Amino acid sequence: MSTAERGTAPVRERLPGPWGAALYDCRIAHVRTSPLRHAFTHRSYLWLVDLDRLPRLPAPLRPLARFEARDHLGEPSLGLRQNLDRYLAAQGVDLDGGQVLMLAHARSLGHVFNPLTLYWCRDRDGAPVCTVAEVCNTYGERHCYLLRPGPDGRADTAKEFYVSPFFPVDGRYRMAVPAPGPRLRLTMHLERAGGRPFTATVQGSRRTAGPRGLLLAAVRHPLSTLAVSVHIRIQGIGLYLRGLPVQPRPHHPHQEGVSAP
Repeated sequence: MSTAERGTAPVRERLPGPWGAALYDCRIAHVRTSPLRHAFTHRSYLWLVDLDRLPRLPAPLRPLARFEARDHLGEPSLGLRQNLDRYLAAQGVDLDGGQVLMLAHARSLGHVFNPLTLYWCRDRDGAPVCTVAEVCNTYGERHCYLLRPGPDGRADTAKEFYVSPFFPVDGRYRMAVPAPGPRLRLTMHLERAGGRPFTATVQGSRRTAGPRGLLLAAVRHPLSTLAVSVHIRIQGIGLYLRGLPVQPRPHHPHQEGVSAP
């Protein structure tokens, strides 16, 4: 008998600390192997939050971390959880009030850019149902992939969205997106005919989200989300100057149940 049939509250993972959230100090790496070889790394920090219990920061710290619907999928006038539920419903998925954990950058000092946001979705009994990978490009567009990872967190899906201007929209993503614990280890491979030309990895260690931890992260990584956006553009300019041709950007259709950003 499920918890829904018993009428009891959903099973939820409790994130420790005063804000019920976690911070991950991360090392993010991109490796391109063809047609040019190129690699870079940068450091940042990510939040892991419960969409039903978003952190409530004291007023002086709120400019450093805000979680707003306008920065993610769906209608800006609705809540993050409501928008995710609407997206899942359009895909035929009903969590029945189960927990959703989101890994993302927060809006900090008025700026946010999330190349990848992950949502780990569980049912009322706490069992994994699916993972949603929300991908944003530097043109202000976003696209969500509904993943059904195995017990090891591995999943694959066809590429459907223009991200790098140097790759067309073809091939498949092979991902490893296990739910984060004390360590965060994520991998995304792009596979195209003839090989695996691009890999991105995220590795990090978790600590409790609180005033001291947030201030330390903000000092170590000032303007972190702006830095991510600038870093990606600088790398792109470098590749263009090395002669890598730009691929045409196709029109990106709206996903069912999700409005344009």
